[in-house]
Amino acid sequence: MPGTTTPLRQGAFLPELLARHAFRTPDQPAVIHPDERRESAGRPAYTTVGYAEFAAGVTACAAGLKEHGIVRGTRTALLVTPGADLLTLVFALMHIGAVPVVVDPGMGLGRMLDCIHRVGVHAFIGVPSAHVLRRLRPRAFAGVQSVIKVGGSGSGLEELTALGAGLPQLPPLKSGPEDLALIGYTTGSTGPAKPVEITVGMLRGMAYGVESGHFTADMTTTLLTLPLMGVFDLAAGRTVVVPKMNMGRVGAADPALLTDAIQRFDVNAMFASPALLGPLSGHLATAGTPVPSLRLIVSGGAPVSPELMGALRAVLPDEARVFSTYGATEALPMALIESREALSGPADGPAEGLGVCVGRPAPGTSVRTIEVSDGPVPGWTPELPVADGEIGEIVVSGQAVSPRYFQSPQADAEHKIQEGERRWHRTGDVGWVDGEGRIWFCGRKSHRVRTAGGDLHTVRCEGVFAAHPQVRRAALVGFGPHGAQRPALCVELVPGTGRQHWPRIESELRALGANNPVTKSISDFLPHPAFPVDVRHNAKIRRELLAGWAEDRLTGSRRPTAVDRAVSTVPLLGWAYLALWPLLPWEHAALTALWWVDAFLSVVVHAAQIPSALRAEQELATGRRPWATAALTMLFGATWWRRRSRRTKGAAA
Repeated sequence: MPGTTTPLRQGAFLPELLARHAFRTPDQPAVIHPDERRESAGRPAYTTVGYAEFAAGVTACAAGLKEHGIVRGTRTALLVTPGADLLTLVFALMHIGAVPVVVDPGMGLGRMLDCIHRVGVHAFIGVPSAHVLRRLRPRAFAGVQSVIKVGGSGSGLEELTALGAGLPQLPPLKSGPEDLALIGYTTGSTGPAKPVEITVGMLRGMAYGVESGHFTADMTTTLLTLPLMGVFDLAAGRTVVVPKMNMGRVGAADPALLTDAIQRFDVNAMFASPALLGPLSGHLATAGTPVPSLRLIVSGGAPVSPELMGALRAVLPDEARVFSTYGATEALPMALIESREALSGPADGPAEGLGVCVGRPAPGTSVRTIEVSDGPVPGWTPELPVADGEIGEIVVSGQAVSPRYFQSPQADAEHKIQEGERRWHRTGDVGWVDGEGRIWFCGRKSHRVRTAGGDLHTVRCEGVFAAHPQVRRAALVGFGPHGAQRPALCVELVPGTGRQHWPRIESELRALGANNPVTKSISDFLPHPAFPVDVRHNAKIRRELLAGWAEDRLTGSRRPTAVDRAVSTVPLLGWAYLALWPLLPWEHAALTALWWVDAFLSVVVHAAQIPSALRAEQELATGRRPWATAALTMLFGATWWRRRSRRTKGAAA
C-alpha cells in the first residue's frame, strides 16, 4: 500500500513542515527550475535550490511582504507565472497568515477580472503584464492597497527577499483548521466561477489524501505540471522539478523537454492532465526513450481513457503505477483508481453505456449518491440517498472538502448539505456506485439532456460512440425546453479522416446507438472540426458553445437576419467608396476628408480587430482557417463575428 514520505502531523501547517525539512535535510534539493540566464542552444539550463536556501527565501520573502503591509488575513491576488517564484510566494503568504487568491487566467480575461473584483483583494502581486492590466482595468483592483511586481526588470522577487532578509525573521504563524489558507476559483465551465474557501484543515486533508493514496517513501523527486501539487511535494520533503513549459497551456507542452527533465533528474512521480500525458506517451513510444526512474503518474482534470492508460503502461517500467484521480476545486482528491484495475472490468464500461469508473473514495473521504435535483437541499434526510446501482448526484464529505464558498451564501445553499456536524458537498456530477464500492461518473448534472423520454447523461452516452475507431471525441448536447429537449451528438473524428468517410461513419454510429438502450433515442449526428475546450486542462468540452452550434446546424436558428445583412453592407459600402479614388473630386475638402476617414476605418481598424476575431473563432471552434477569419475581418470588420458570438452564447445560456 502507498504510504507517506513524511508523516503528516494533524497539528502542523504546510509552512511548518517546510521549515522542519530545512532543518533536518538542509542540503537536499527542494526546487530545480529552468535558468534562462544560463540557457544556450540545445538543452535547457537548470538551477537547484536546496531546502535550507528555499526555506530561508520563503522566510525573508514573508518579512518583505509584511513590510509592504501584507499581514494575516490580507487577501492577495497572485498573477505570477507558475514555477519556483510562485511556490516561494505561496509559502511566504501562508507563513504570515495572508490569503493567496488564485485565479486561473484560462477562464478568460473578463471572468478573471470579475473574480478578482468580487473577492475584494487587498494586495496584488503580479508579473509586469498583469500590472499593465491593473492600470487598464482599475475597477477590478479597487481595494488594492499593496502592489508588488515580480519578474521583468522592475522590483522583483529577489528585491523583495533582499528587503526581508534585513528585517527580523519570524517563524510561521500558528493556524487552526478553520483558518482560511487560500481562495481558489472553480473553472466556471458550467456556470459562474465560484470562490472556494480552502482552509488550513482542508489543505491538510488534501495533502493526506494525495500522500496516502499515491506515494511511497522511496519516491523523492516529482515533475511539476500543476502548481498546487508542488506545495504538497515540498511539504512532504520531495524535490520538485519545474520543467520548461507553459503551465497555463499544458496541451502545448513539448514532450521532448519533459522527457529530458525526467531523465536528467531521475524523476519518480508526476501529476499531469491527460492533455499532457497523451503527447508524452506518444513521444516516449516513438522515440523509444526509457524512463526507468518514473514509477508513478497521477492524472486529473479529466477522465483518463483506457487507451491512454494502456499507452502509458507500455512506456513505463513494469512496477510503475498510473492513477486517474477524480476531484474538484472544492474537494481534492475525491476518488482514485489505478491502471491495472481500470484496464480490467471497468475498461469495457464506457462502450457499454455505464459511464467512466473513477475508482473508490480517496483516503479520509466519504462519497454518496443522492436523488438528482436542481434546487437547494437544506438538510440531510434518510430519503435523500439512492441505492447502489442507481444514478444520482455525487456528494462528498471529509477533511479534504471545502466547508463553504467565500462570502457566497447562495452558492453555499445550492452546493452544501448539512447533516448534524457533518457537511456534504454537492459535486454537480451524476453517477452511480457499483457492488464493489467503485464510483462511476456519468456526466455533469447541468449537462444532462432532458428529453421527453427521460434524462440522457453525457459521459454515459458518449462512451458508446467513442468506441468507434475513427471517433476521437463525442459530445452529447441538447437544445429546446427542459423536458422536451432535442439531443444531438457532435463528433470529432480522428485526425486524417477525410470528409468522404462521414456518411459511412454516421451509419455505423447510428447502429451503435440503436443497439444500446441508453442511446437509442439519439438520431442527430454532426461532424465537428475541433471541439471548444478549456484552456487549463485542454480537455473539458465547452458544451454550451457546441449546443448553440448544433442548434444552428439543425434548425438554422443563427442564420443572418435582415438586420444582420443590412449592417454587413456598411463596411462593404466603405470599401466601395475607397475604390472610387480616381473618380473623386479632390478639390472637394469634405469628400476628401471622408475618404481618409473611411481608409482609416476599413484598413487600420479592421486590421486591429483581427486578433479578437481569431480568439473568438478559436473559442467557438468553427474550424475556419485563420487566413479566412482574417480575410473576413478585413472585409466586414467586427460585424460578422461579434453578432454570431453573442447569438451562440445567448443560445447556450
